[in-house]
Parts: sequence; structure tokens; C-alpha cells
Amino acid sequence: MTKSVVVTGATGGIGLAIALELAGSGFDVIGTARTQEGAERLREAAERAEVGVRTVLLDVADATSTVRAFTEIAQMTAGGPWAVVNNAGIAQPGAIEDVDDEQIRAQLETNLIAPARIARLVLPQMRRRRDGRIVNISSVSGRVSSPFVGWYCASKQGLAAITDALRIETAGFGVKVVLIEPGSFGTDIWERGMSRLPPRKTSAYNDSYDLADAVVRRAKTLPAPAPVAHAVRVALSVPRPRPRYLVGNDARAGALLDLVAPTALSDYAKGVATGLRTPPERVTRALARLTRRHGPR
Repeated sequence: MTKSVVVTGATGGIGLAIALELAGSGFDVIGTARTQEGAERLREAAERAEVGVRTVLLDVADATSTVRAFTEIAQMTAGGPWAVVNNAGIAQPGAIEDVDDEQIRAQLETNLIAPARIARLVLPQMRRRRDGRIVNISSVSGRVSSPFVGWYCASKQGLAAITDALRIETAGFGVKVVLIEPGSFGTDIWERGMSRLPPRKTSAYNDSYDLADAVVRRAKTLPAPAPVAHAVRVALSVPRPRPRYLVGNDARAGALLDLVAPTALSDYAKGVATGLRTPPERVTRALARLTRRHGPR
């Protein structure tokens, strides 16, 4: 029987790439969308890719919506899906002190509490079958904290922690739990996140926030998230998936650098990158010489 997989947040970016990749590989994919318009876009994308994807309306940040959606999914899948890919997420930018309580709760509700809630709903049937998989989409930010995305990092590091615990708790029941940790790929998560940026005029970090627009513009030139979708397919296809999959050269390099570099050096580099620290004049001169010597001609 074809294995059913629920992909949350499947209407764009990484979620859409995962849904189409899995559907093209023979899985029975059920993609979730928050709105009818989003569900229609997903179905149209599946038609263009010549694959089949079923849709269900779901707002992962709403407990009632989640129970309703997974009740419907249970009816569609003879009791419950074989696997869930918890992909739906939001990005809350801003300095720690600038982000208010409501924004913090929204960040943690969507990225951390929702995957745990969904696991709670699907695990009973997975245990009865003694077979199933839960794949949580985290980020290299789940290992490496950076200024101005601290609450996003907190949500992803929390997700990594509960994924590790859940993997051990469910192993004896035949359920495998996997964490996917992508680096930087071309999605609109940060473009949408900029609408949640705290007011700049009253912030002590206004100058650094000015860099955010440039970062978001660069994000549009990043590669498509096909490698992330491939990693998810592997995690669902092999008999013994790895506990974690770091995806992207920048993710691997960033995780390694944060592991081996002294904290003070890592803090300094992140501060310079975000405009919080100014490098010494001798460093600036050296970089200028290198640019003149090796820059574009």
C-alpha cells in the first residue's frame, strides 16, 4: 500500500518542494494549507509537475484547527498517516529586547509547540502499527544563534531538543524521528518575516535593521530548496534514516565553525556581519587591499 505522508506548510518554499518531491517518488502526499487559495495553488503546482497531491486546510498555530485537520486526515488514511513532515514555520526578526510577548508566543507556537501537538495526534496510530516516521524541519539556526534572529533560533533549538527526546522515546515502538537542518535556500520566509520586524524608529538597533533589507534581497538569489526535499525523501525511504541531516555547504560550515571557533571570536564575527561591531582599521585596510587585488576586473 502506498505510504501516506502529511507535509505541513506545503504551499510554497521548502514545503512545496518537499510535497512535489515526495509525490513524484510515489508517496501519497497530503499537503496542508492555511487557506483555500493556498490549497488551490498547491494543487495547481502539483498538476504542473504531473503529480498527485491531496490537500487539507490547517493552521498549525491553532489547536482546534489542528485537531480538525488530523481527524480529517485519519479518515483519508485508514486511521492516520504513515509519516508527518513538520515544515510549517514563521520567522520573527528583531533584537531580543525589541520583540514583544505576543510575537514571541506566535514564534514558539508555530515552530515549536505545533510540531509537538501534531506528534501527539499521530503517535497513537503509529504505535499501533509499530511503524511510522516524524520528520521535523529545523535549520542550521537550531545549532548556531545569530543576533536579530534570536527568537527564531530559540524556536529551532527547542525543536532540535524535543526531536532528540522524541526519537529516543518512540524508537521502541517502531517510530523513527528525524531532524532536517537546512542552511540558506531561496524561500520567502524572511521576506514574510520582515512584516513582523519591530518598529525601527524607537529601537537602539535601527542602524543594524537597515541591513536587513539587503539580506532579504540577497535571499532571492539563493538556490532553490531541492536539496532539502531530497534529504526528506531519503529520510522517508531508507530503512534506517540518520537522526539528523545537515543540508547545504553553508549549514555544514556554519555548524563546524560554531563548534570549533572560540565563543569570543564567533561573537565578534557575527557582530561585524550584522553591523554591531566595527572591525579595527587595520582589518578594514587589509580587506580593501584584497578587494583591489582580487576583485572583479
